[in-house]
Amino acid sequence: MREYWTALASLMGAVAFMQGFLHAVFPPELRAAVARLLGRMTRSFSPYCYFDVTETDGMSNNEIYDAVQLYLSSTAAPSSGARLSLTRPHNASSFTFGLAASDRVVDAFLGAAVTWEHVVAPRQSGGFSWRPLPEEKRRFTLRIRRGDRDKLLPAYLDHILATAQEIRRRSQDRLLYTNARGGAMDGRGLPWDPVPFKHPSTFDTLAMDPDRKESIKADLRDFADGSAFYERTGRAWKRGYLLYGPPGTGKSSMIAAMANFLGYDVYDLELTEVSSNAELRKLLMKTTSKSIIVIEDIDCSVDLTNRAAVPPPGPKPRPSIDGSVDQDAAGAAAGRSITLSGLLNFTDGLWSCCGSERIFVFTTNHIEKLDPALLRSGRMDMHVFMSYCSFPALKILLKNYLCFQGDAADCAEVLSGLEEWIDAAEITPADVSEVLIKNRRNGEKQAMEELLDVIKARAEKRLIGTAAARKDGEVEEEEKRAVGSPKEGKEPAAGNDSCEVGQDEETDAKKQL
Repeated sequence: MREYWTALASLMGAVAFMQGFLHAVFPPELRAAVARLLGRMTRSFSPYCYFDVTETDGMSNNEIYDAVQLYLSSTAAPSSGARLSLTRPHNASSFTFGLAASDRVVDAFLGAAVTWEHVVAPRQSGGFSWRPLPEEKRRFTLRIRRGDRDKLLPAYLDHILATAQEIRRRSQDRLLYTNARGGAMDGRGLPWDPVPFKHPSTFDTLAMDPDRKESIKADLRDFADGSAFYERTGRAWKRGYLLYGPPGTGKSSMIAAMANFLGYDVYDLELTEVSSNAELRKLLMKTTSKSIIVIEDIDCSVDLTNRAAVPPPGPKPRPSIDGSVDQDAAGAAAGRSITLSGLLNFTDGLWSCCGSERIFVFTTNHIEKLDPALLRSGRMDMHVFMSYCSFPALKILLKNYLCFQGDAADCAEVLSGLEEWIDAAEITPADVSEVLIKNRRNGEKQAMEELLDVIKARAEKRLIGTAAARKDGEVEEEEKRAVGSPKEGKEPAAGNDSCEVGQDEETDAKKQL
């Protein structure tokens, strides 16, 4: 054993002597050239090829690095034996795992095996920089076989980017944006102000007929999964919804349920804060994909009912000191208004294609006030009528507010009365919800009885009003009939006939004139 250690010490001393001799004889440039040559020879005979994904690209962050980190967090599970780092980003609702330094993860794509390695090295102190750089240089190294290069690239990287985007969207909280400043930019260069979107409405709690809800959910699924379809048909990847009906029928709850169902962000566009079509296009360009753009009460926000109407005259431009009028200022003052043409281009023009996977939702209480050009297919593809509360919708509200399952024997009679009177009452889900909220602590039966009394009173009042209106209409019709018919037993004279003929000719001449 002693002889072994003596021989090992002699060998290490010889290696150290040769290393010192080589460093003294050969300059550093020559040694670096020999190392590069040996590396090329080694890589030329290696069956693998390597790709480095650095954390930064010059002075900006590398998007692919962040995507690979998120993608590996879903691929590298704790059971794989790799050392992982646990993180939770800001505004995120779940934890993510990341690959630790100098560790490896094996992945597979299209039947080919790939290996990722996370390399972390200390950064050498350089010159002065305006931007503080991290103390460590991080990169991911991808190793694949040479024969699989054409098959994996760039399809594998596209798969990583798409998966990372989906993970980021599912893990982060959804946001609600508003254009409080019109089209003005904030410090980050964005015209939208975001807040966390915490609306709890879902399709399960939405008071609507179950069959209609299923049809809307199926349409939303087809839209979200229709990337290949829209690309094959040459259509922009967007969809338009028009929600119309009386106030209190759940139009805003429907929008929140759509956003929660798809996991999309919501952009609440306030048209009264937008002063021109140019600002409207600017707002559209600053929206992201996988989003819902909402314009509520479009019939009340701006006047878009008639394209042929002459716009109201704007303020006259003031003359300058020398008496001339600034034509540019006059044109700018005349053009600072939203037109129906600008809104149509916003929803279905060339500018609407600056993005993908977006849904436009318009709401209104009076659909008859909207221009027909705004309602056609391609702009508003689905017209959803939010009607009064029906009996299937009423059962959903009873389940939401009273936890009523429909199997209570003592409530069968009250439930039958609700089914009998609900259609005649024409009550909105908002009114039903208010009655149930007030009586939710009184028990199921008493709350339902109170609701039945309210529905009966509303139905009887409505029937009495309908009967009175019908009676007034019949009296008015009889009066018109009596005035228009000649008196019985009295024939007009011949002279009167000629006079009436003359008057008729004079009236026709006036009409033609």
